[in-house]
Amino acid sequence: MTAWPPPALVLTAGLGTRLRPLTDLRAKPVMPVGDDTLVGIILRRLASEGITDAVLNLHHLPETIAREVGDGSQYGLRVRYSWEQPVVLGSAGGPRHALPLIDGDTLLIVNGDTLCDIPLRAVWDAHVAHDAQVTMGLMPHPAPGRYGGVTMDVPVPAPGPRTPAARCPQLADGVVTGFVPRSSSAPSVHFPGVQIVQRSVLADLADHVPAESVAGIYPRLMATHPGAVRGVVFDARFDDVGTVDDYRRTCRAQAADAQGNVIAHTATVAPSATLRHCIVWPGAHVPADCVLDGVIVTGAHPLPQGTHLRDGIA
Repeated sequence: MTAWPPPALVLTAGLGTRLRPLTDLRAKPVMPVGDDTLVGIILRRLASEGITDAVLNLHHLPETIAREVGDGSQYGLRVRYSWEQPVVLGSAGGPRHALPLIDGDTLLIVNGDTLCDIPLRAVWDAHVAHDAQVTMGLMPHPAPGRYGGVTMDVPVPAPGPRTPAARCPQLADGVVTGFVPRSSSAPSVHFPGVQIVQRSVLADLADHVPAESVAGIYPRLMATHPGAVRGVVFDARFDDVGTVDDYRRTCRAQAADAQGNVIAHTATVAPSATLRHCIVWPGAHVPADCVLDGVIVTGAHPLPQGTHLRDGIA
């Protein structure tokens, strides 16, 4: 088994259809969050936990990701790219296609469009301790009616009060027994996309063929090798960016000022403009006498002086 740190694969190929029209301008992983981006926050976190090599898979607006991330040196990583054309290859087919760029027999896979603080080394340690083929980083379910869930062979206790000494405490460690759809009444936990996977799980898949993990190869693996897929549950924080409203909430949680605004340092706002609960992208300009409430200012089109707008995208 590969020694720590493993290479990382960051899944950044999604279409981001629910985030349109923002994802008509940028791929979802490079949505600005203050002066950073979603994938920038993820890559900095990988580097802070000792990861040195990362591969990003690309499909939708790939140039917007490559232009922002470059070779990864700004994050303290070596970054390379796995291109998926003409179709996106899915949560298993994408990693399979990226294998030629990944050294070793164990890899860390993380979603490139959600934020969570599951401790990566702790998931790794559990994976090694149990000689698992897949170990999923899990958390108590934030919204069973919105997301599917993961069932386990152990009970998951309710989270207790967080303390500085237990930033993201572990709640349970066990075998994954199944996957349930959203709104299922079965007790389940949430999978925010952090996992350790053995290369052998992916290597026999046909290349260039779409394939899914939770909805495909993991249930088959569990049927033929009981106990091969495990989960570690943490009292983690999770920020989704699935919709425009999710994006607003995530930006404010990360970097809002006293008026609830998230304004990039390279954006300009005229002194006579009034902003409340707005997000202003890098390089965008808000001219004089504008009154904006809940507006995402992308800079894609000039904003007229004196604009009054509420809950819109400009």
